[in-house]
Amino acid sequence: MFRSLLATSRRHALVLIPLALLLVSACGIVWYSRVGVAASIAHIGTPTATVADATDDADSGITILLDLARDAMRDGRLVAPQGSNAFEFYLSVLQLDPSNLTAQEALRETFPRAAVEIEGTINGGELEEARREIDLLREFDRDNFTLALLGGKLSAARNILTRQHEMEAARIQATVGRAM
Repeated sequence: MFRSLLATSRRHALVLIPLALLLVSACGIVWYSRVGVAASIAHIGTPTATVADATDDADSGITILLDLARDAMRDGRLVAPQGSNAFEFYLSVLQLDPSNLTAQEALRETFPRAAVEIEGTINGGELEEARREIDLLREFDRDNFTLALLGGKLSAARNILTRQHEMEAARIQATVGRAM
């Protein structure tokens, strides 16, 4: 009799355990959906708060970028290094707020100094960095004559460098040819 009772309780357990798990899952789903609906209803009444929060976030982002740009200017990081210079910070402000007068005026005022820095970069032989810096300034003023001049100077510097490399290669070939 004990064996039959044991076999019956095993069969009942095989049925009752999945049934209990199903019931617990259903209760969890109902509870979760009610909590989600309540949270959604709470947010429906305050759409302006969400828009205001987004505006505050953008304003604080602009303020941070303007502070970073001022620090970069003070530290002499006008167009270099990449990712941490005043010009990039001011351009980022304009991406967030195209009508930001502070960024527009700062870019306009620093443009001539940036052009002088780029010329020094070209003269120093850092041609790839000069290309990046010229492209950076073009983001602000694409049709500037000064940038056209700097682009010409960069092209001439590249041509000179190419000729120097060709002459060096010819010299090496001549030296190897004489050694054979």
